[in-house]
Amino acid sequence: MRRRTMLKAAGLAALLAGVGTGAATRGAGSASANPLWNALFEAWVPEIFAPLPDPPDHTEAIVIGSGFGAAVTALRLAEAGIQNTVLERGSRWPNDPWREIFTGDELPDGRGFWHRTSFTGITKVPVPCADFGGVLDVTEYPGIDVWRASAVGGGSIVFSGAMVAPPKHLFDHVFGGVVNFDELDSVYYPRVRQMLRLSPMPQDVYDSAPFAHSRVWDQQVRAAGYTPEANDSIFNWDVVRAELAGNSRASATAAHSNLGNSNGAKFDLNQNYLRYAEGTGRTGIFPGHRVDTIGQDANGKYVVTVSKLAPTGQVLRTRTLTCDKLFLGAGSVGTSELLVRAQATGTLRNLNEHVGDGWGTNGDVVLARSFSYPSMNGGGVPSASRIFDDAGMPLHLENWYVPGIPIDTGAIASLGIVLDPTRARFGYDRGRNAVGLAWPHEAQGRIVDACRAVDHKVGQASGAMVDYTAIGFDAQGFFTAHPLGGAVLGRATDGYGRVVGHPGLYVMDGAAIPGSTATVNPSLTITAIAERNIEAIIRAGR
Repeated sequence: MRRRTMLKAAGLAALLAGVGTGAATRGAGSASANPLWNALFEAWVPEIFAPLPDPPDHTEAIVIGSGFGAAVTALRLAEAGIQNTVLERGSRWPNDPWREIFTGDELPDGRGFWHRTSFTGITKVPVPCADFGGVLDVTEYPGIDVWRASAVGGGSIVFSGAMVAPPKHLFDHVFGGVVNFDELDSVYYPRVRQMLRLSPMPQDVYDSAPFAHSRVWDQQVRAAGYTPEANDSIFNWDVVRAELAGNSRASATAAHSNLGNSNGAKFDLNQNYLRYAEGTGRTGIFPGHRVDTIGQDANGKYVVTVSKLAPTGQVLRTRTLTCDKLFLGAGSVGTSELLVRAQATGTLRNLNEHVGDGWGTNGDVVLARSFSYPSMNGGGVPSASRIFDDAGMPLHLENWYVPGIPIDTGAIASLGIVLDPTRARFGYDRGRNAVGLAWPHEAQGRIVDACRAVDHKVGQASGAMVDYTAIGFDAQGFFTAHPLGGAVLGRATDGYGRVVGHPGLYVMDGAAIPGSTATVNPSLTITAIAERNIEAIIRAGR
């Protein structure tokens, strides 16, 4: 069967080569515009084209989304005996050590992006692609592009794996006492680390050829007087070792991450929280179900309108579901959009004035410097280390790979995460029935400058030959992969995610975070706060 599938895919690929990319670059939203690409995707990943089950008309609890906060919620509800339905707009992608389930970052196709016909990443090279239900949604707002997930497993599919706790003093500054850092540090951070099997990069992996850039990064920051700290990671080091030994298709060692790891190199949520939740028999996960609106009926039941989607984007069915308790875990943008629309259209009448407010980018910046002798050995994804600097704006720089470039080219990339106080507010455009925001260019300029100052200091101390700012690699196009806020704890909700004015409605994801996780990647903190909040909600029965 696999041989027949591969031959079918090869024949379609040859046919597509003959017709070029015209089919891939037509208007978005039309599945019929890409019949050849769709057939090819079905040949490559038939699992996501299987008939989708329908969720029940009513469930005690509905969880919208399947990322970190949502997955925690589903499992803990199930363990407490509460039947719950998880609704996810994206597909449920399999893993295989040899098949290319996800598209590569270097020449991506429609499997990579949520209904786009082109994508321009940090390398500034535009890439055409077929309109398809891929794993990364790039939402464009004035002043900022937001990268967010569209797959079962949410952000755990498309992130680079670093899960780091913030400095206590900066966390307290951001959260203002609403969440107790010491409680997270003693109870919930350790719980998440155990559940996700987090660990720093082992020495044998660090010493391998694809991580030459990690070793050079550490050498350079030491030359500038910094001491690199090891990052905990969600990567499965045995799968990474299998790649190094030739026992798996290269993925994490070949600059693949933002668009998924086909071999399951990341220990993503499908391998832990979501799998454990389904194992209880009390959680049903329903991919291909986009939630369009939420509301509350006269009897107090929560009402969810949902569109059932084919991977090609066709709407197969529209339904209305109900539940007693509704948990929002669609990510900062998804959750905020649902709440802001519900407030503006009157389907949730008691939401307060803080809904839509407090949104931030977590201070994300991508930048690069050079080293003298590129090894051409490959681009390992997992981030080995980070440094902290508070000479200007407090920030961390993390060792990063270069997405889309599977070999070392002399570029040493860093992800900067800055303590940026700037916040934006989601608004509703009634004419377009659309929710959006605008991000100030000057705010992004400040955090880019702060990161460049540290990067230049390292480059000068280490003798880096080239500053990639001058040739366009660097944060010229502003983006964030860590959107946070819009329904912030202690404002739109109480201190545990209960939405003010609507008992039985909860925010369990990055929308609850006040725009920043204090100079580190948000995933560990989002997951830990979700563990804290759902424990309190279940204990109190509300």
